[in-house]
Amino acid sequence: MVCVLPVLSEGADRNETMNDTQKAFQDYYPDEVSYCYGCGRLNEYGLQIKSYWDGEESVCFYQPRPYHTAVPGYVYGGLLASLIDCHATGTAAAAKYREAGREMDTEPPFRFLTASLHVDYLKPTPIDRPLELRGRVKEIKGRKVTVSVDLLAHDEVCARGEVVTVQVPDDFMTRIMEDAARRE
Repeated sequence: MVCVLPVLSEGADRNETMNDTQKAFQDYYPDEVSYCYGCGRLNEYGLQIKSYWDGEESVCFYQPRPYHTAVPGYVYGGLLASLIDCHATGTAAAAKYREAGREMDTEPPFRFLTASLHVDYLKPTPIDRPLELRGRVKEIKGRKVTVSVDLLAHDEVCARGEVVTVQVPDDFMTRIMEDAARRE
């Protein structure tokens, strides 16, 4: 699949879409599990990241805001960890669907949570341009998917992460969906 990467202008919105033909991994999440601060499309105060396939890698672009500042001109490291974390869990879900030969809108949904997050901060990350995250699936083993992520600014790797994710157990997903239905 060819993925058309966006050209983001200065002051671009916080997370531009890849193109009009490809839907973000996170946009397939059921509403009941779409409230995560980092990747939940229904969390109006969250980051609402969007991840897509670009060949065998996953990609996400995110424009930091002024309130994501660590020191003037540079991004707070906690934001970088959150971006790596949520991009990896989305990548894990998409990879599991690929492995199963299923489309991402099929039931039951695959959702992944973080079991381990390791981030190496390699250099200060400038805040003035969109950040690019590139994920690669290192291993799929049963309900566990390990994803490595490079976070780039100005085409330079500023942070590198490895995230071990675990698939949300079916009984827990069922309970979340049933609890949401009762609240309606």
